[in-house]
Amino acid sequence: MNDTTLTKVALRYRALFLNVDRSEIDMRSVVSAPLLAFLVRLRENGYCVSEELQHALSGVSSERMAAITECIDEVMGVHLNWAPLVKGWTQPTGERAVDHLITLFANLLGEKSGVEGTTLPCGHLIPDGTFPLERYNGCPFCGTPFETANHVYKDQASKLKELRLYTLSDMRHLFYTLLTSATPLDGTQKDSLEQLLGVFPIPEGTDIAMKETAMLVIKKLVQSGDADKASQWLRTPSDVLRYMWYEKTSYVQVIEPRTLIAHAGRLHHHLWGPLDTSKDAAESMKEKLRLKYDRRTCLRVARWMNSLPMSAVQCAEDMNPKRGMWVRLIRALRMAEYSHKKGFEHLAGILDVFYRQDYSTWQGQVDKARVERDADHTLTLLKQRPGLFARCLFATMLRFGSDKVLAAFEEVSDQLPLRLLLSLGNAADTYFDLNQERTVRTITGVVAKIGHNRQLPFYSREERDAMSAAVNSLYTSAMSRRFAAQPTESKTIYIDPLLYSIPVSVGDRSATIQDTSCALMGTRWTVEGDAVRLFMQWGRGMHAQPLDMDLSARISLPDGKVEECAYFHLTAVGAKHSGDIQTIPEMVGTAEYIELSLPELESAGATHVTFTCNAYSTGALSPNLEVGWMSSAYPMAVSEENGVAYDPSCVQHIVRISEGDLSKGLVFGVLDVSKREIIWLEMPFTSQTIKGADSASVMALLHRLEKKLSIGQLLEIKAVAQHLEKVETKEAADETFTYEWALNPAEVTQLLSADNRSRKKV
Repeated sequence: MNDTTLTKVALRYRALFLNVDRSEIDMRSVVSAPLLAFLVRLRENGYCVSEELQHALSGVSSERMAAITECIDEVMGVHLNWAPLVKGWTQPTGERAVDHLITLFANLLGEKSGVEGTTLPCGHLIPDGTFPLERYNGCPFCGTPFETANHVYKDQASKLKELRLYTLSDMRHLFYTLLTSATPLDGTQKDSLEQLLGVFPIPEGTDIAMKETAMLVIKKLVQSGDADKASQWLRTPSDVLRYMWYEKTSYVQVIEPRTLIAHAGRLHHHLWGPLDTSKDAAESMKEKLRLKYDRRTCLRVARWMNSLPMSAVQCAEDMNPKRGMWVRLIRALRMAEYSHKKGFEHLAGILDVFYRQDYSTWQGQVDKARVERDADHTLTLLKQRPGLFARCLFATMLRFGSDKVLAAFEEVSDQLPLRLLLSLGNAADTYFDLNQERTVRTITGVVAKIGHNRQLPFYSREERDAMSAAVNSLYTSAMSRRFAAQPTESKTIYIDPLLYSIPVSVGDRSATIQDTSCALMGTRWTVEGDAVRLFMQWGRGMHAQPLDMDLSARISLPDGKVEECAYFHLTAVGAKHSGDIQTIPEMVGTAEYIELSLPELESAGATHVTFTCNAYSTGALSPNLEVGWMSSAYPMAVSEENGVAYDPSCVQHIVRISEGDLSKGLVFGVLDVSKREIIWLEMPFTSQTIKGADSASVMALLHRLEKKLSIGQLLEIKAVAQHLEKVETKEAADETFTYEWALNPAEVTQLLSADNRSRKKV
């Protein structure tokens, strides 16, 4: 058993994994010297432990505690280089645009310029009287660091994060809840499941609700030589296509080749800086997506297709939306050849119907009925497939009238997963409001603005409000019915007040990885002092090379004015930047910071500050790039010697860019200045600087998150439906729902599944 893997996964849920039996923990143990030293190390990283965990640790060896400490240090990046470009960067260096211009001409002209100055290891001449070189750890002109740091600050935090105990049974339960999650997994959950699949076997008879989750399981079975067992989760040709594309691209969603090729070109197209390499990038992606399979893979997929439970006509209809991809896949996998072999008759029938196109599609029938404005036939067809009915519900209401459409939808609403109904309620207010910006997250992860339905202006505001209210009433009633149908012996319930500020994670999946928490997008953190320190670290485990990532902040001021604190503007209202690094050192990475002063922001009347990171270099954000923010009621130090300003104990939130990320820019948080709260959100965009982050889209996403049903509100519906009395303390409740419980989103999704289990008080 890999204890390191389990420790890293448990830490995401604010827990430590110990292979102990809870019944054998001595709750009267005393703190030994090794345990005291371990607790001190935890405190330096901003953690404390629960009473149960403290007593459990008393029976753990010094070697195991040392391994846990090393694991936490690795996760928190303690041993990385956190030195920025400028020493003591909270005091501006006074560099000006003219300094860069003078240095540029001095280096272009060389000796002909007659300029005296200092030649740095990177080869650049810095003229006398320009940059104060004694303030820099590297070249102020090209952003190449020459000095690194091997230390960070510790134990400056004013608030510690409590760690709980996770035993082997807890880890198995986490593994099972991730496998059977009723909602799609976000980036952190997906990564946790992939790691746990290497530790635990898949329980027999596991019902995997999400197709994307099944892909992770199938990959594990294929790697272990048990590909035939995967047939139980491959029920349609779309499932087979999804897995083959996931195996090829590592994306669990089917992103068509032309989309990936076009997106690769956009990532490498630059308006400033390096030459445009978009054509080379597009050609490289096209070559990467070329389909080549060995005989073993061909036979495996042929068996999967042959064992599908659907008829040949049903299979062909399912394949039709991705017909172009299927034609190429059939050819690459030699399916025609295998279809002629004995025992592959079903595969032969599928290919015969598919190529002769001897089938009609359900979607085609729906489209025809809509064009003919045949409401009855359209609704009859939509009721055959409730999931697709839900996805086009709003547009159908506008076309045929809300009363008739909602009456038809209510007939099949109980067949839908609760997450779909919940997403309808979350989206209704924005969809039917002409004054609200609408955003959509594309399949490549980029958030884009979309227009309103063209039929929306034909309805009055009162009619649109009535439609929105009707949708909300529908999903609230459906949730109440389902909660009421779940048997419970409980009489009382405790709902943590913090849960009312956390939206239910439906429709806004995070693609980043959180190694120290599992917060849901839209979660709010209170600023503990007068300063917020943004940080970015990139280049971990990579050789020295030019790799320019940028940390930026946009400050929204009165009368629509904005200021930006970025590499091109190091000092702004209430904000200071640590300098622009464009090249990473060997293996240990490099860092940038921005310090935000709340008193200065409040004095200037600032309303919001938007946090972004961008890839100025060609391509997407660097894998393993980490961004986040620190906050403490106590002042946080900045080194005058090398500029280090990172303290793991002060970190409120940190996210890591995953290997398959397609983003060039990322909005990762917004500071609400008046409320002194930071809202974590994740809005990718395709721009190499903060100027490409559309403020209207950020505000639209914030508005949508604020309108979403919170976990607390969902539990209120449960309490009313099950006639549970709300109590003010955990001790007085039969069922308890705390902030710590909500740290495991897989547990939260049980509220959205039909087999929801109550959170009984132990």
